[in-house]
Amino acid sequence: MNRVSTILFSLALMAMFAAGAAAKDVKKGDFTGSIKAGKNDEAALSDLAKISLVSAIDAALKQVPGQALRAELENENGFLVYGVEIVSADRQVMEVKVDAGNGAILKTAADAKDSEKKGEKQDEDHEGQGKED
Repeated sequence: MNRVSTILFSLALMAMFAAGAAAKDVKKGDFTGSIKAGKNDEAALSDLAKISLVSAIDAALKQVPGQALRAELENENGFLVYGVEIVSADRQVMEVKVDAGNGAILKTAADAKDSEKKGEKQDEDHEGQGKED
């Protein structure tokens, strides 16, 4: 009976550990970087970066060809990354997250702010339709 209790306790402990690890991953976000940013202020972040802003933009443009609109060093999910916004050939604004430690592409996605503005513009375009002058 003692052995069964030990096994059940071990299984319960492992299940709790697995659930905690899964919850931790959700809080961290959908990517990790090579440099932890901690609670440094923005001025201190530049001292931590291992690649230059120009290198980050070059890496982002290899991932998403187009024209860079803006780039900045950010503390994202607790990691130091460059956020690079690019207008792609199909005129979509994309945001590329580049690891500030090694230049790896961490995430590429349509820029959320651009998507919201595009939706507002479409709403404005459709407001006057259906009315006769």
